[in-house]
Amino acid sequence: MIPEAGTHLPEEQQQMMRRATRLEWISIGYAACTITAVALVVGNSQAMRTAWIDDMLSVLPQVAFLLSGIYVRRSRRPTHPYGYHRTMSAGHLVAGVALLSVGAVLVYESVSALIKAEHPTIGTMNIAGHTIWQGWLMIAVMAVFAVPAVILGRLKIKAAKPLHNKLLYADASMAKADWQTNVASIVGVGGIGFGLWWLDSVAALVISAGIIQDGWKNTRSATVDLLDRRATSYDGKDPHPLIPRLEGQLKSFGWIKDCGIRARELGQVMHLEAFIVPISVDLSMAQIHEVKAALEDTDWKAYDVVVTPVLELPDFFSQPREVVK
Repeated sequence: MIPEAGTHLPEEQQQMMRRATRLEWISIGYAACTITAVALVVGNSQAMRTAWIDDMLSVLPQVAFLLSGIYVRRSRRPTHPYGYHRTMSAGHLVAGVALLSVGAVLVYESVSALIKAEHPTIGTMNIAGHTIWQGWLMIAVMAVFAVPAVILGRLKIKAAKPLHNKLLYADASMAKADWQTNVASIVGVGGIGFGLWWLDSVAALVISAGIIQDGWKNTRSATVDLLDRRATSYDGKDPHPLIPRLEGQLKSFGWIKDCGIRARELGQVMHLEAFIVPISVDLSMAQIHEVKAALEDTDWKAYDVVVTPVLELPDFFSQPREVVK
């Protein structure tokens, strides 16, 4: 029997999912602190404003993951016979498109500032009776908040791998790269301090390009999965290692002459079609059920398995199986 939503994950993965959820809530809390702190010191630096927007955008994958986590637990319905697992991919796509769109706008603003030769200025602030250059506060804020993002990113990657969760992996990769945004903004603020007005716009342009890169990666990965690309590893680079394992499982049955697995991703899990060419055309339902049960028991990601006896394998199995990158 096919497990219903919310019950298909083994205990280890359920614990990892709970851990990932906690990490996402922590990340949202961290982002709220970062956004508030940067807003207090942002000043006229375009690099700081761009980094501030980047911090706000970083919440999108986290919110998408948390909302998707609610939907994937829904049971199948006649209108959704495959369940709701693809809400993870849908959330992934929405976050990617948002990053791509806003990143494009920020690139335009950065280039426009360079062309217009805008000279940003950074004033002073009075703190406890002392007048200090506001740029020092900007640099301090960006330096302090760079470290937690990297740590959270590494922790999320450790959870994304066993969960085979591409949305979580994309969020983790963005978090790991946040230090580059912070460094770029520090360079931009420092440039203003040294009279290099153009360095601020260049830093903003670098940050904007990073946002576009994140948006493109997320949009492309989510889109190709929604278009039923052959299932891949969590980072989207290689064919999923479960597929050859399942094909090996099929070949262990002595009465199967040839076989092939067609796999598409439903979020964290997979819909699998096992095509088998039997030695004899006289097959029993018990044999087919035995094959189906064996595949489902191989791995928790084999969520929805269909076994189809055929006289010969479909033509697409004869094509190269490398993933287009």
